Amino acid sequence: MNVRDLLVEATSELERAGVPSPRVDAEWLLAHALGVTRSELYADGDEAPGDKERVFRELVARRAGREPLAYVLGEWGFRRLTLTVDSRVLIPRPETEALVGRCLELLAGLEAPRVIDIGVGSGAIALAIADEHPGARVVGTESSAGALAVAAANAERTGLTIELVEGDLFGGLEGPFDLVVSNPPYVDADEIDTLAPEVAEREPRAALIESGQTEAIAEQAISRLAPGGVLALEVADGKARELAELLRTLGYEEIAIGEDLGGHERVVDGRAPR
Repeated sequence: MNVRDLLVEATSELERAGVPSPRVDAEWLLAHALGVTRSELYADGDEAPGDKERVFRELVARRAGREPLAYVLGEWGFRRLTLTVDSRVLIPRPETEALVGRCLELLAGLEAPRVIDIGVGSGAIALAIADEHPGARVVGTESSAGALAVAAANAERTGLTIELVEGDLFGGLEGPFDLVVSNPPYVDADEIDTLAPEVAEREPRAALIESGQTEAIAEQAISRLAPGGVLALEVADGKARELAELLRTLGYEEIAIGEDLGGHERVVDGRAPR
């Protein structure tokens, strides 16, 4: 079957399964199976080799079962990096790219800042900071051994150097740090089943459901930050001002709220007293 016919057939299958962007996902999957870019799919209408067609159909079946596209592909782009992802970690999202952007602004002018990423997951935040601020000394902590293995694989894949520590929250590290950053779990437990099945049924719940981690990080970070050091957190849409007030109560200064690309308040940061 030629490429165009395969795309039409796969798009129909994904559409019937309720996949939100069936044509785009079909293109991603076929490009992945053929080892080409999406734009190269339309270069000609050649027949897909039989073995590649079988791989493609297997990928489409997984996506039709509402397995996230990133997990089916086995990798996902984040800022300048391409990272390995699977069901052990959350899929990096654009909101978190905004968090990294804010962190880089806060680190500007510091030659060798010490940074800790709480709940490193796939390593997206830690590795992006290490990539875009080569002088940064970055450590990531993670309570999930599986997620830590993914982060280690991504460090090797990207050739970037970060330290990884298994443990809850700060993993026993005292600092001082110039930046504490985290994308902690922030989905309310009673909201999880309202999310798309790709998220609710496939991504790790421990990394999704809020159980006090944001407050605990804020409380513990202030004593581990260098004077004037910054805590930066990603929050649920609609919760930024609540978190900003918590930071004020805890003694943080120069508190700022930032927006994601959609204009939603998703990033909150504050400085430890100087």
